[in-house]
Amino acid sequence: MLNIVLVEPEIPMNTGNIARTCAATRSRLHLVRPLGFDISDRAVKRAGLDYWHMVDLRVYDSIEDLFHKNEITDLWLATTKAPRDYAQAQFRDGCWLFFGKETAGLPLWFRQAHPDRCLRIPMRSEARSLNLANSVAVLTYEALRQLGFPQLCGEGDRKAAPSSLAGF
Repeated sequence: MLNIVLVEPEIPMNTGNIARTCAATRSRLHLVRPLGFDISDRAVKRAGLDYWHMVDLRVYDSIEDLFHKNEITDLWLATTKAPRDYAQAQFRDGCWLFFGKETAGLPLWFRQAHPDRCLRIPMRSEARSLNLANSVAVLTYEALRQLGFPQLCGEGDRKAAPSSLAGF
């Protein structure tokens, strides 16, 4: 199982999309406060997140709280400031993928504490960064690809495929 960590996420739609990715991939979602939105049962129901019950969610008061409550030995930090790209990483089952808030990324002190574990997604220099939900999806699926897509069937819903797509 992968552990996806969002440190101080600000935009509810991003976290909703990431939660859906976690539900679809059986990854555990860890949220580090402060959150820029409400995740109470009432707010989740109002947002229509019909997959929320499939999300293995944990919430922490700080990065220190997260480390205090979990044994984290294999971690990777996603940052546009990393010297190497994610294709150079060897992901293992149970690893932790850290992502920072939309406006500032991961804290400098945290990146400096783990410089050899920082990864970037290659992109053109004029682009600031990818959307947070897209970045999580890219790294999550690369890690799962390396692990052989454990417990994921990958076949989709064959009975719903239109006849024009039958050969695909």
